[in-house]
Amino acid sequence: MAAVAQQSRFGSVFWTVLAWVVALIFFFPIFWMVFTSFKTDADAVKPEHLFLFTPTLENYLNMTENYDYWRFAKNSAITATFATLFALFVGVPCAYAMAFNPSRHTKDILVWMLSTKMLPAAAVLYPMTFLTKNFLQIFDTHFLIVLVLCLINLPIAIWMLFTYFKEIPKEIIEAGKMDGVSTWGEIKDILIPLAWGGVASTALLTFIFCWNEAYWTVRLTTTEAATLSKLIEGNRAPEGLFFGRLSAVSTAAVGPIVVLGWFCQKQLVRGLTFGAVK
Repeated sequence: MAAVAQQSRFGSVFWTVLAWVVALIFFFPIFWMVFTSFKTDADAVKPEHLFLFTPTLENYLNMTENYDYWRFAKNSAITATFATLFALFVGVPCAYAMAFNPSRHTKDILVWMLSTKMLPAAAVLYPMTFLTKNFLQIFDTHFLIVLVLCLINLPIAIWMLFTYFKEIPKEIIEAGKMDGVSTWGEIKDILIPLAWGGVASTALLTFIFCWNEAYWTVRLTTTEAATLSKLIEGNRAPEGLFFGRLSAVSTAAVGPIVVLGWFCQKQLVRGLTFGAVK
C-alpha cells in the first residue's frame, strides 16, 4: 500500500510539474514580448542588454502620441463587435434549421461550409481588392472589414452552434410548436436560453478570431478602417523591424483580448464543455 501511495504521489507531482513546464513554454513568447516592450529599439537588439537595461515607457508614449493607437483600437473593436453580432445573427437561425429540421443534405452543407476555410486567402486577394476598389467602392471601409470578418468566421460559428443545439432535446422545441410559439419565439425564448453557454462561447471565440485577423485587415485597409494589425505591420521599415515599438504595440493589441478571455473564462469553459457531461 505504501508503494502504491508513493507511486501515486510521484505521478501527481510529475504531471503537475509537466503542466507547469508546458504552460511556461506557451507563455514565454508573451512574457518576452511584454519584457521587450520596455526596452528602446537600440536595447532590444543588443545581446549585452538582454536582461540588463533601463526600463522605459517611451514605446507606449510614442504609440499613443504619435501613432494614434486609440483610433486603431476603436476600429478593431467596432469591426470585431459588429462582425461577431452579424455572424450570430446569421449563424443561429442556420444552426437551428440544420439541428432541428435536418435534410439529407445537411451534413454535406456543413462539410462544404467547413471546406471554405481551406481556401488560401492569397488566391482571392486580387479579385477582392479589384472589386472593392474599382466596382463596389468600399475599399478601406468598416462595412467591408465587418463583412469579410463575418464571412470567414461564419462556418466555424455555425459548426459550433450546430453542435450545441444538437444537445438540446428536440421534444422541447416540438412542445413549443404545439403551444403555438413562432419560429422566432422558439429561437429567442427557448433555444438561446437553453444553449446560452454555447452561444456565449461561440460569440467570444468569434470575437477573438475577428480581433486577431491580420491578413485581410492589413490588405483591405489603408487609413480609415485600419485596425491594430495594420498598426503592428506599420512598425516595419527597409532597415528592419523596430522591436521595442513593435513589442509595445503588440502588447497593447493583445492586452484587451487577454483581459476579456480572463474575465470570460468560466463562460468559455462552460460553453466548450456544453453537453460533454450527461
